[in-house]
Amino acid sequence: MFRKIAVAAGLMAAAFAAPAQAQSYPEKPIEFIVPWGPGGGSDTLMRIVAQGLTEETGQAVPVINMPGVGGNVGLAEFAKRPADGYTISQIHEGLLVSNQTGITELNWDSFIPVALVASSPQYLTLSKNDNFSNFEELVAYAKAHPGAVRAGVTLGGIPHVHIAMIEEAMGLQFSYVGYTDTGERIRALMGGNIDIAIGDISSAKQFVDNGDLIYAAVGTEERTDDAPDVPTLKELGMDAELVITRGVVLPKGTPQETVDALEAHIEKVMQREDVIKLMKNAGADPVFYGQEKYSAYLEKLNATIAKLVGKLEG
Repeated sequence: MFRKIAVAAGLMAAAFAAPAQAQSYPEKPIEFIVPWGPGGGSDTLMRIVAQGLTEETGQAVPVINMPGVGGNVGLAEFAKRPADGYTISQIHEGLLVSNQTGITELNWDSFIPVALVASSPQYLTLSKNDNFSNFEELVAYAKAHPGAVRAGVTLGGIPHVHIAMIEEAMGLQFSYVGYTDTGERIRALMGGNIDIAIGDISSAKQFVDNGDLIYAAVGTEERTDDAPDVPTLKELGMDAELVITRGVVLPKGTPQETVDALEAHIEKVMQREDVIKLMKNAGADPVFYGQEKYSAYLEKLNATIAKLVGKLEG
């Protein structure tokens, strides 16, 4: 009889252990590996999230920068960490591109996507020229003159993917010119060395405001508050979003109750007015996709990038 009572007690303890563990998580500091250098977009935005998590959970969330090879050095280290919920990291579209172009074997599903937290709308920007001054004219000119439109990109990077998506969707053919960063592309656009480029609003805003460059389209579902006169690509006939998103991930094998607990904490962080304000000031749109929606987003995007690999490598 005593044995039966002991077994029953053991089963009850096991049944309640997981919920108790989830409620108590985290019980110690969480290390946040940001696979990019200090001061960049990912670092800035993830430090906002880290501070929010610290205030939400009462546990320190120190950010550890591990840059190198487009974020792949830090993510390779992160993949080795224990799956206990006490090391988290961040990914964006660059990981998917690196995987599809053979730079890394890691991909989005090498980790557990917990929550998407920030989205940076990308703007298709045109030089002032005699051939086109808006998206419709660009498409018409590019169709009539295959290869004549020079697109400034980071070869094999996210801007390359975004321009290739426009090219593929609209049946166009651009000539690609490689630059290391957005600043270089905008300077080339200003100098007439290229015809189109893509980037966030801050990269070209001063030149658009003074009439030297043109925002032709934005890659969001709806028009943005920052540029309400700029049409979306969806309005212009392209069923795609061109944004850079950043989300939090956990190592594979992390217990589901821990994943759920972290997701709940992040959701609360993303509802905070101070976090929303800080992210907007950093040039990003604060958003929240939970595990299911974030995973579906990454899966769809990965399939799109896979179709474009030939363009990226060519």
